[in-house]
Amino acid sequence: MAPKFGTSGLRGLVSDLTPDLIADYTRAFLAACPVGHGLYIGRDLRASSPEVAAAVAQAARAEGVAVTDCGAVPTPALALASMAAGSAAIMVTGSHIPSDRNGLKFYLPGGEITKTDEAAILVALGRAPAGLSAPLSQADAATPWVQRYIRAFGPEALSGLRIGLWEHSAVSRDLIAGALEGLGAEVLRLGRSEVFIPVDTEAVPAEIRARIAAWCRDHGLDALVSTDGDGDRPLLADERGGLVPGDLLGQITARALGAEVVVTPVSSNSGVERSGAFGRVIRTKIGSPFVIAGMEAAGGRVAGYEANGGFLAGFEAQMAAGPLAPLRTRDSLLPLVAPLALARASGRSLSALIAAEPARFTAADRLEEIAPETSRALMARLEDGRFTALLSPLGESLSAEDRTDGLRLHLASGRVIHLRPSGNAPELRLYTEAESPEQAGDLLARGLEVLKAHLA
Repeated sequence: MAPKFGTSGLRGLVSDLTPDLIADYTRAFLAACPVGHGLYIGRDLRASSPEVAAAVAQAARAEGVAVTDCGAVPTPALALASMAAGSAAIMVTGSHIPSDRNGLKFYLPGGEITKTDEAAILVALGRAPAGLSAPLSQADAATPWVQRYIRAFGPEALSGLRIGLWEHSAVSRDLIAGALEGLGAEVLRLGRSEVFIPVDTEAVPAEIRARIAAWCRDHGLDALVSTDGDGDRPLLADERGGLVPGDLLGQITARALGAEVVVTPVSSNSGVERSGAFGRVIRTKIGSPFVIAGMEAAGGRVAGYEANGGFLAGFEAQMAAGPLAPLRTRDSLLPLVAPLALARASGRSLSALIAAEPARFTAADRLEEIAPETSRALMARLEDGRFTALLSPLGESLSAEDRTDGLRLHLASGRVIHLRPSGNAPELRLYTEAESPEQAGDLLARGLEVLKAHLA
């Protein structure tokens, strides 16, 4: 499948991300979008990322744009550094997709690109190189990201907590450890890999869930944390090893910051409305550009988050030790630290903190190697007879449908099934919502089996 360009930037097989293609998208970005004082570049730990980053740097310098190389660094850390410098940025990462693929994420001096910017980049493709030469320098984007949270929450915020860190191949792993230790926690590093492991925080396999639960039990952990490959999606498990859904992390973090307005995609669970903690909840299509657009339209004390847990802080919040400046790009560290600090300050376990939220739980997984056109054709076939071919085997019936993004079916039982073809990978995503984690997980597992049968 040819590389795709959309909500998460450019993604494709490494074999298809040729130097010429990378240079073409780099030139188009620099021509179509403001770059401020230059271009910052970061990368994840995939084997292909250094070579892709070098191609980006070469193309930008040939356009006369000064390049600052930040090395291997999480996406939110790169965005924080580039925005502080008034510069654009390109992150070389395939996020959670397999290691034979990679991609580029684009940032303006003020934050993530918008859908309008995406269209302008596509129009600008095909430009000839300028043949210029601009300087190359290095910068530390890691330290400011870590210090941001230590200054805001204080060095005792996590004191007394024993926290496991599943390192795998996340580019954030060393920085997450430093941040947690800087906040007073004891950190136990687990599962480090020098080979890239694709981790999708919305679709953690059963064997990994079992390993996390065993780590929490065997090491007497208060929690376990991790992120996806490029460090913009959090993973948090409670003391019993149960994974905390990203949307729960989002609503807890938004409340901890004192947000009055919350912007979140339609796929996030309905507990945020049921909590009554916010004056207004705005629902969007799935993807951080849509969340950011909603935040900009809302203004004020606004926060945004996605179902994967990536959190966007839209205002300056006053935390226990100091102010926390806005960061309107998906971040993993804030939605890890805020719930842990809240649980510790209240004297509750993490599982007790989660149990106090409204009883709405989501689960998500995906069918891989399903072309978008195949997914769309399946969804069209399922529409006959009020989706009975999908719902009858599940013992469910339709109450209402929502087509904001994909196909979200509200069921007579009060549960939800949501089908959505991925916009940047050959995947069909399935989301479920129910009144308990077990029921959401069961509905997800049975729903996937029904979809597989229809695809056979």
